[in-house]
Amino acid sequence: MAKFRKGNKGGQQKINTSSLPDIVFMLLFFFMVSTSMKEVTLLVKIKSPEATELTKLEKKSLVSYIYIGEPLSSKKYGKEPRIQLNDAFATVDDIESYIMAERESMKEADRPKMTVSIKADADTQMGTITDVKQALRKAQALKISYSARKANK
Repeated sequence: MAKFRKGNKGGQQKINTSSLPDIVFMLLFFFMVSTSMKEVTLLVKIKSPEATELTKLEKKSLVSYIYIGEPLSSKKYGKEPRIQLNDAFATVDDIESYIMAERESMKEADRPKMTVSIKADADTQMGTITDVKQALRKAQALKISYSARKANK
């Protein structure tokens, strides 16, 4: 006759982990799709001027933006056009240091390809834009683009 042993010699059962990579990739894709990159909070009103000949900028990572327009909070800041760099108001004198900081944050090979895009309100006087262009010239930022919307025909 055979002897039967009563006892637990195998220990605990192992957990099946074959579906774990699928779950990890689903979570990864979820966060990639639902996460948005930080964008600038506009503090000025911008109604872009209309244009007929438009081209898209190639590499948006090489573009630095300067916003010019009437402040959204006109009671606090007045109705005169203001310059916005990143998330704060600035003066024309601040533009040179802003451009230098933007250049420093780029790779060495991409620095000559840097473009400055001026997003100005259609009602902004040309004197303000000229002052900004002069400050960009002092900062050696010579590639400038102007943001506009396509004209309705």
